[in-house]
Amino acid sequence: MKKFYNIGKKTLFSINRSITGEGVIKTLKVIKKEFPKIKIKKIKSGTKVFDWIVPSEWNVSDAYVLDKNGLKIIDFKKNNLHLLGYSTPVKKTLTKKNLFKKLHFLKNQPKAIPYSTSYYKKKWGFCVSYNEFKKFDKKYSIKDKFKINIDSNFKAKGNLNYGELILKGKSKQEILISTYICHPSMANNELSGPIVSMGLINYFSKQKLNKTLRFIFIPETIGSISYLSINLNHLKKNVIGGYNLSCIGDDRQHSCMFSKFENSPSDEAIIESYKKLKIKKYKIYSFLNRGSDERQYNSPGVDLRISSIFRTKYGEYPEYHTSKDNFNLVTLKGITGGYTVAKTAVKIMLNKTYPKYKFICEPQMSKKGLYPTHSTKNKNKSTFNYMNFLQYSDGYHSLEKISNLIKIDLKSLKQINTLLLKKNLISN
Repeated sequence: MKKFYNIGKKTLFSINRSITGEGVIKTLKVIKKEFPKIKIKKIKSGTKVFDWIVPSEWNVSDAYVLDKNGLKIIDFKKNNLHLLGYSTPVKKTLTKKNLFKKLHFLKNQPKAIPYSTSYYKKKWGFCVSYNEFKKFDKKYSIKDKFKINIDSNFKAKGNLNYGELILKGKSKQEILISTYICHPSMANNELSGPIVSMGLINYFSKQKLNKTLRFIFIPETIGSISYLSINLNHLKKNVIGGYNLSCIGDDRQHSCMFSKFENSPSDEAIIESYKKLKIKKYKIYSFLNRGSDERQYNSPGVDLRISSIFRTKYGEYPEYHTSKDNFNLVTLKGITGGYTVAKTAVKIMLNKTYPKYKFICEPQMSKKGLYPTHSTKNKNKSTFNYMNFLQYSDGYHSLEKISNLIKIDLKSLKQINTLLLKKNLISN
């Protein structure tokens, strides 16, 4: 993990990312350098994706505020969080009063620069620490004027870019690992997920896999929505569960969020992972407190049963969405801990069998030699066991779970699984 941690810290952190634009492409190219098989894909701006429209591609070359003496008092190039994300191009002179209307800050965190965006309504602004704001207020008079320059542009014929890497396994069943690449200069809320994903790719690419692993690096929200709009049918058919990786790099705690109905293979594997790693203190957040791409994957009609793995969940730590979310917060020890939980959970899912029924409604078992053609009042217990097994073979119940549900020992259940596979009634 040290290698990928250093890539995040030394290379990826300073890249100006947003939901579209050159920063996303630069980030994906850094990841592709490590994993050449990753495919960098694009969706055109203006494309309708469910109820959304892929926005124009946004790029920014420079942005700053000059005081009356020509001094840059706010400089995008010193910290890209200073610029409101998706700001429109501006070149004008403003009074102190009007400039201050465009400044965003956090009074309760006076040393932090807030992260702020306006993706779907055109506006512009700058973000500063509250201490900087107070300094400006004290230094400049009401009559002072300031020159504003935001050298940004919108490409209506641009693209939304994302990365995808598939590690094929023996089975068509898939585990989806999703993380996002759209936040500038934040370590936990942004880069911890991609760093852990790179670690997982590095580990599992060297293993023989029972199931397929699908990794995606996307812009948050609009990226997952766009990806689902293209791949939903395939994903619904093959994905048995998976993880959204976010805020997985600090060393304060372990936490997770289950899928919507708290009944997915991913949910169970997280808890098994904690137990296996002897992590006794962890927090399970309600899906009602969702805020990342787990909400897209669990939406009605999508229902992919994706869970989330965190160290400290987004919004639950003071540095969240500020300049304080840096590599002092995200440590090698912390991110290795998050990686180990994710790796263990994925391994648990890979090594379990989730039988999936291949028919609609009840099959005619006698045609398969699994039900007597002569019916009597004496019922065959084996037939009941087969039918009960099939009732719970939805691709989400493991053999262990079915064993508990239908009260058959695991050894016998595995024999049933083998038989029903041969009879082409289920797939694994």
